[in-house]
Amino acid sequence: MATPTEHTHHIRIRSSQMEMPTASSGMSNRGTEDYDLKLRAAQEEMVRIQQQQEELERMKQELEELTSRKRSFVSQQVELTEKLTSALTLIDRELFEMRNETEDLEQCRTCFASHLDKVQKFTPENWTRENLSEKLERATFTIDLASDEYEQAAAHFEGSRSGSIFGRASKRGRSGARNRNSGEFMCQLRNGLAFNLPILALGILALIVYLIK
Repeated sequence: MATPTEHTHHIRIRSSQMEMPTASSGMSNRGTEDYDLKLRAAQEEMVRIQQQQEELERMKQELEELTSRKRSFVSQQVELTEKLTSALTLIDRELFEMRNETEDLEQCRTCFASHLDKVQKFTPENWTRENLSEKLERATFTIDLASDEYEQAAAHFEGSRSGSIFGRASKRGRSGARNRNSGEFMCQLRNGLAFNLPILALGILALIVYLIK
């Protein structure tokens, strides 16, 4: 029996066919790289947008805080301006009243010092029977005048810080009436002092004549 003849077929594969898987693999790798790059870029963009949002939020909070501080400052500014303005007005008014009161006190002191000097010079024990009536009349007139002016001064300064000088409690709130009456009172005080000077001069002259005798 004849032995079958084995035939060997040689398959020729062209080089181009062998290289195709390699090219396909390269394209796949490039696609993966492109995807990774796009993904990375998208992630970076998201991070950048998130950072921008955080920055905007921070700026918004700072602006709100500054706005709140500005409102607080404006409120304090207005409140303090009102307080200082009111205080300055009251201080100016108080200083004006104090100056007027000081001037009144100075004139009142001058008047009282004059009255005191005259009153202390009266020596009733030395008056004789002959001049008793005359001296008593003059002395009584001087005493009455001094007493009247003292009472006028006490009434004038009542309601002021100087009211305690005359034993009268201070009653604030009457400064307006006190200022209106201040000129009139001091005019009367000066007139009383001027009116009393001739009497004082006559009294001194009479005393000198009496002593010479």
